[in-house]
Formats: sequence, C-alpha cells, structure tokens
Amino acid sequence: MKALYRPDLLYANGEFLPNTGLLAGEDGRILGVTQDASETDTIIDLPGKALLPGFVNTHSHAFQRLIRGKAESRAASGNDFWSWRGTMYRAAAQLDPTDLYDVARMAFLEMALSGITTVGEFHYLHKTPDGKPYDDPNLLAKQVIAAARSVGMRIVLLRAAYARSGFELARDPGQTRFFESAAEFNANMDALLRDFPDESKEVRLGIAPHSIRAVPLDGLREICSFGKSRKLPIHMHISEQVAENDACLREYGATPVALLEGAGLLGPDWTAIHAIHLDNRERAALAAADVTVCSCPTTERNLGDGILDAGAFMENGIRIALGSDSQAQIDPLEDARELDYHLRLVHQQRAILDHIGEEPIAARLFACATINGARALHVEAGGLSAGSFADFFTIDLRDPSIAGHSIEDLLSLVVFGLNRTAIRDVAVNGRLIVRDGRHALGDEIVSRYEETHRKVWRNPAV
Repeated sequence: MKALYRPDLLYANGEFLPNTGLLAGEDGRILGVTQDASETDTIIDLPGKALLPGFVNTHSHAFQRLIRGKAESRAASGNDFWSWRGTMYRAAAQLDPTDLYDVARMAFLEMALSGITTVGEFHYLHKTPDGKPYDDPNLLAKQVIAAARSVGMRIVLLRAAYARSGFELARDPGQTRFFESAAEFNANMDALLRDFPDESKEVRLGIAPHSIRAVPLDGLREICSFGKSRKLPIHMHISEQVAENDACLREYGATPVALLEGAGLLGPDWTAIHAIHLDNRERAALAAADVTVCSCPTTERNLGDGILDAGAFMENGIRIALGSDSQAQIDPLEDARELDYHLRLVHQQRAILDHIGEEPIAARLFACATINGARALHVEAGGLSAGSFADFFTIDLRDPSIAGHSIEDLLSLVVFGLNRTAIRDVAVNGRLIVRDGRHALGDEIVSRYEETHRKVWRNPAV
C-alpha cells in the first residue's frame, strides 16, 4: 500500500519545499517527493509540520543509559575516563538478558523520540557475569536487536571484538563479559549473519574491533579480513584518549592511525570513532583512505575526552557522523551544533565551520546527523530520495524554539535552536512509530526500565 505524507514543508535536496508530500511504497522505501496525490492508497496529512529525513545515530552503547547521572562526581567515579569506566563495569556486571533488553529499549525509545530512525549499536556485552558463554553466544546481541525492533527502530548491530585489557595488562575483571578471541569472534559473527541476512530492512550487521588496546594487531587483521570478505561496515574506537596513543606507541612504535595505515587496514568501509587526538598527517591518512569519522560531542565533553577539530577534518574532505555513545544525553541536534560550538570556545570566534566549502554551515551539520551516518552504517537512509528507506521525523512549525522562522532560515533555526520537544512524529520504513510526540509502548518501556534501574542501583555491589 502506498502512503503519501503531506506536511506544510518538506526538506529535500537542501531546501524546504511547500505543498510537497513524501510518497512511500509497500516495501518501506521512498517512491519520490511529489505534489500529486492521485493513485495513492492512503493520504496522511501533517498540518502545521515540517518533514525532514530521520537522524542516524552512528555510535551507541545502549546499556550505558543505565549510568546516566551516576558518575558525575569524583567520589563516585574518579576524575578521568579511565576511572569512570569502573562505574560502567559495575553496572554492566548486574544485567541479565531481560535487564539488558529493558535498558536497551529505554535508550532506543529516547532515540526515537529524538527523531533517530537508525542506530549503530556498538555491542560488546557478550558473556555471563562470570565470563562463560551463553548456550547461544549471541544471546545478548539478539536481546539488543529485539529491543530495537520492539521500539520500531532500524538497528545496525556492530558486534564488538574485545580480546584483552591492554598491552601488558592483566585482564580487568570488569571486562569479563566482553572477552573473546579473534577466532571466537569470527565464529559468533558468522552465526549472527546467518540469523540476520543483510537484505533485512530492520536489522543490519557490522563488526567493531573495540580499539587497538583491546584487540592486538594479529587478531585485528583476522577480524578485519572476515569483515571485508562479507562487505560489512567496520567501526573502531581510535585515539579517544592521549593515553591510548601512548600505549600504542609503546607496543608498536606507532600511533593507532599510523599502525592501521601501515597494516593496510583502512578503507571506505571504516569508521573511526572519536579520532580526537590526531595530527595533520594522521588526518590526511584517513582522508586518503576515505574513512568516516564519528564524533560523539555530548559524551566526549561529559568524559573529558577532548574536542574534535571538526574544521581540520572537513578541510581534508573527511565525512563526520555523530553518535550518542554513552547516552549521557540523546539529542542529535545538540551533537551537531556542538561540532561548531566547541571550536568557538577554543578559538574565541564564531561560526568556525562556516568558511569550509560552499554548503551553508547548518546544512553541513545536518548532514553529519543524517547522510554521513547512513553511509558509515551502509544503510540506504539519511535523505528523502527515491529508493531510500522512508525514514523521517516531523517538527511542529509553531514550536516556540523556532517561532518567527522563514523557509530560508528554518534549517539554521532547527540546527542551532530546535528543542527536542518540537519533534512530533517519527517514521521508519514508512511506518509511524511516534505520533504527536508519543510512542505506543512508551509508558510500558519506561515502567520496566525503572524497575531494572532500581534493581541494579539498590545492589550494594554497584
């Protein structure tokens, strides 16, 4: 059944179009944007609203939604990223498969209400709390996938490889649930691929060697060879912290980017997560390999990671995608605007990214939250073009945060000023999962999450 969604304004090809609808086909893909309502099975009017392509959350650790607000003091989690991980590990150790499902649903619900239609879930919780495999080694991955499907979002499950705690380090007990050898990882990934064929509209897969510190080079080669043979997206934490670069230099005599470049592993199927502490030569190497970088500004500032020099990446022609990472905050537009705002603080100037290229700054930042992430996840989404998935969200044109807009300045107002509460409807594969700001399962999802939250945080061991 074809459906025509008719808002007051529709954002396509870099501009807002009046009196134009989005035509979605039975297969959940876009047939086109049109003003013609003939030969349409269903017309869905969206008066007083603008329709835009759905956001793509390129990097998420859903279970970390559980620790929001729990590590915001030095007494609770120390003073840096490395001590903060202890809080995260203690929470992860408490989750049984049902708990993980409920926490992931909470994260995905919040994403849906934020206009996110596709999530790249960087999943590294694999084993039982004592480090034993489940009867189905992919049980927890499937729980996260089930959570996304329950909410109605598309998920790209980026199964993470985690073989060690670091160079010459003993195994950290907090990481017990993460560890697999490269051979185990590939076998379990192969089984997951059989369960979820790539042609699925709702579930896609990719591989995620966690980091250079977690996967030694020989294992990384083995895992990447497997991923490339299956044409899967490859995502990896790279240079999030200066200490990671230092450890890589001690082990290999090279920084992470230099090591990956020298090993011939980088390519257009790669996404470098964070990539904060790089020099100009390393950025040039990523550009030459056509690598995407995924920045997670709300998490990076929460953890004190540092500031991505987005201008330097854009000047090198490197695409930047965005992720919510630790779920400290879930707001794609906040992440988008912070790419520029953080640089304004560093340089004490305004609109730092405005001079790069011919595209307006708002359009460039909006692309970071949409089409760049879709490319990084190998998903036909991020724009409202024929053949893409019919993924979109609407905004209330009378919301106070964008009052006084015109067609010419609406995108700038959206990117730099829209409140998340202005998002009213969200559709994935042409099917509305949020209507007028509400999700049909919202109350139940929140209630079950609250029960899990109480269970975990009343445990004296946490």
